[in-house]
Amino acid sequence: MPAIPAWPPASTPRLFTSFPLGPDAAPVIEGAAAHYLLNVMRLRVGDPLLLFDDRSGEWLGVIADAGKRSLTLRIERRTRARETVPDLWLCFAPVKKARLDWIIEKATELGIARLQPVITERTIVERVKRERIEAQIVEACEQCGRTALPELAEPVKLPHLLRDWPADRALLFADEEGGTPFAAIDAPAPAAILTGPEGGFTPREREALLGCSAVRRLSLGPRILRAETAAIAAVGLWMGLHGDWR
Repeated sequence: MPAIPAWPPASTPRLFTSFPLGPDAAPVIEGAAAHYLLNVMRLRVGDPLLLFDDRSGEWLGVIADAGKRSLTLRIERRTRARETVPDLWLCFAPVKKARLDWIIEKATELGIARLQPVITERTIVERVKRERIEAQIVEACEQCGRTALPELAEPVKLPHLLRDWPADRALLFADEEGGTPFAAIDAPAPAAILTGPEGGFTPREREALLGCSAVRRLSLGPRILRAETAAIAAVGLWMGLHGDWR
């Protein structure tokens, strides 16, 4: 007897939609997403799609109607509830375009709960294009299977970040001048990781950081890491020790 093919197939596209999903929803996909699905993926009426809305989880939909520039879906069932990700923030100094894209994409894939751009004295890129970062977040969530988008906070200057820092959240400061190895730091959620710009933190900033009661100095090994490498390495280490990788 031949095996029954899995439904939906593993190759089924995933798509984020701001349209509220539910059993009676009939979401309409338009614009660039519709063009991609219809003209690149060559989807047709009856083909499946997985949708998530950052509110109710992931749903299986089937294309009920397809035009030249839009398609309408019929929701069949919910496949997964909205996930709960570990309460870890990544506070990072924005870097140049391609490297910033890499930080956003990989941190999202690794399961970060909040992305917080931090403007430091040596930050070269002070203007953060929010729409670009939001698009990177959505694309990474679609690819990695997340059902909850990480929160994207507005950029904040380092002194203001420290001034308003919540007392119950450990702030792991990736210090180039040394610190405690990750395995020896007891910092479960709620926690945050702070990484600096390419030029590192200034002496004045280090003094301010070390004067904050929530800060714990973190060592990321004997080598000097680029800003984006430090950010992703730290997130991965934390997820292995305290997050949902265990």
